[in-house]
Amino acid sequence: MVRRDRLRRMREWWVQVGLLAVPLLAAYLHIPPPQLSPALHSWKSSGKFFTYKGLRIFYQDSVGVVGSPEIVVLLHGFPTSSYDWYKIWEGLTLRFHRVIALDFLGFGFSDKPRPHHYSIFEQASIVEALLRHLGLQNRRVNLLSHDYGDIVAQELLYRFKQNRSGRLTIKSLCLSNGGIFPETHRPLLLQKLLKDGGVLSPILTRLMNFFVFSRGLTPVFGPYTRPSESELWDMWAGIRNNDGNLVIDSLLQYINQRKKFRRRWVGALASVTIPIHFIYGPLDPVNPYPEFLELYRKTLPRSTVSILDDHISHYPQLEDPMGFLNAYMGFINSF
Repeated sequence: MVRRDRLRRMREWWVQVGLLAVPLLAAYLHIPPPQLSPALHSWKSSGKFFTYKGLRIFYQDSVGVVGSPEIVVLLHGFPTSSYDWYKIWEGLTLRFHRVIALDFLGFGFSDKPRPHHYSIFEQASIVEALLRHLGLQNRRVNLLSHDYGDIVAQELLYRFKQNRSGRLTIKSLCLSNGGIFPETHRPLLLQKLLKDGGVLSPILTRLMNFFVFSRGLTPVFGPYTRPSESELWDMWAGIRNNDGNLVIDSLLQYINQRKKFRRRWVGALASVTIPIHFIYGPLDPVNPYPEFLELYRKTLPRSTVSILDDHISHYPQLEDPMGFLNAYMGFINSF
């Protein structure tokens, strides 16, 4: 009898917890995205949108050095946005006539359709469409990429090598801290859970919040170069814009695509004839030293490499913007 009463009280307690939790969870899942900081709002206000197959894509296009024919296109990483380049933006405008960056579909201020089959192929086509939109489709461009953007750059390079009409004409390529080799890439635990698209994916993406995001992203920065809380909020605001947290599992399919199309994308790099460079933060847990660098040098013996200070990690353009910019300018001025 006592045991039965205890079980009844426990059931009543769980019912009460459930009744309290349901409205709280419902309210949480509909929390609006954080307001943009003045700096991030300024970044958005100074940018523009173009339409790709009915979808709005955000981009930045700055005119820099007058009289220079040089164009650089910046390709950002996962899960952030074109705002990753803001610390080196002004420096790039002092060297290039046009500095262009976009938020890939599903990222930043661009549209984030769902359900949608996000792919590296589509992102590469969006880059090509942007340059056609800007009337630059026949100009030689320098590509500067990071992380996810490295894979998009590999696809653009493959298309360039095929000499297909309407493709980019690439003058040079500079990669940075991207998992271009599936065998040396070490995704984070949450990425592993989400990339397989299991039953937990829609639950995890809806439950993701700033605390989970910041605790997951901070370890990929070096111990002395971690972002401030305000910088993390800027990154999170970009993700939460247009409910971007709900498409993270779809975007992460690029990990599976990279493994499936390794021969195509690594092959494009291995047979490259244009100037190519890699800027590397060696403390990167996602692309660990020395395994990654050894394979890179073996696969691309013609490529030059800049290794930044040993405490720089996965986001070198944010952690050491001056070192990153100097390394890139050294490469650009070498040919």
